[in-house]
Amino acid sequence: MDDFDAWDPEETLLRPNYNVAPTTDVPIVLERLVPAGEEAAEAAEAAEAAEAAEAAEAGQIRRELHVARWGLLPIWAKEASFSSRTFNARSETVLEKPSFRSAVKSKRCVVPVDGYYEWLSPNGPKGAKTPFFVHREDGAPIAFAGLYEWWKDPTVAEGEAGQWVLSCSILTMASPSPEEGGVLGELGRLHDRLPIPLAGPDAVDSWLNPADKDAGPLVERVRSEAYQAASGWTMHQVGSAVGNVRNNGPELMEPVDALF
Repeated sequence: MDDFDAWDPEETLLRPNYNVAPTTDVPIVLERLVPAGEEAAEAAEAAEAAEAAEAAEAGQIRRELHVARWGLLPIWAKEASFSSRTFNARSETVLEKPSFRSAVKSKRCVVPVDGYYEWLSPNGPKGAKTPFFVHREDGAPIAFAGLYEWWKDPTVAEGEAGQWVLSCSILTMASPSPEEGGVLGELGRLHDRLPIPLAGPDAVDSWLNPADKDAGPLVERVRSEAYQAASGWTMHQVGSAVGNVRNNGPELMEPVDALF
């Protein structure tokens, strides 16, 4: 996660996952205000005296890498299965929807991915859907605009491991017009919804800033810049094996004509 300059508080071992399904774990990057005492203690443990003294005076915002369940669990959710219907958040209604309106104000995150699969529906009533792999042309990670929440699992005893569940969702918007040229038109013909990418480091910084509670302009900004970011993507057809989540290997991303 060097692309996002994020500190890993748990030294997370990120196992490659080539076929991510909703409700499974994904990496996220977030920022939080670290209390002055906590920051100072961590710096002191690292024997960084000058940094410890500075941190003792005021809290600091720190960028962190975590692993989260893909499917947002608002604090009022009754059970973990609720996340099966909140893995995406429609940007058009995210400010009003009860599931997302709290998180979008102060718990925004980045969901970094190497790419994603999307299925093209057949033109007629017959025929099978065709899977495609969408990714950046330069091979760099895509930074999706996301939300996160901490949820207390009522089925886990107080103080036991797993009592608190970190979960997330990815914002979506309408895809570009199928009449557009280049990859934007291809995305429009592929699916009517588009996961929202952040257009560069400045957009990432603004989206993650937990001190900015005015979510409306932030959502509008990422929506307005999404097509610009997506214009650097490319896509290719892949094999149908990706349709089974038990299949999980780098060969799933290979172009279909390279599989035979």
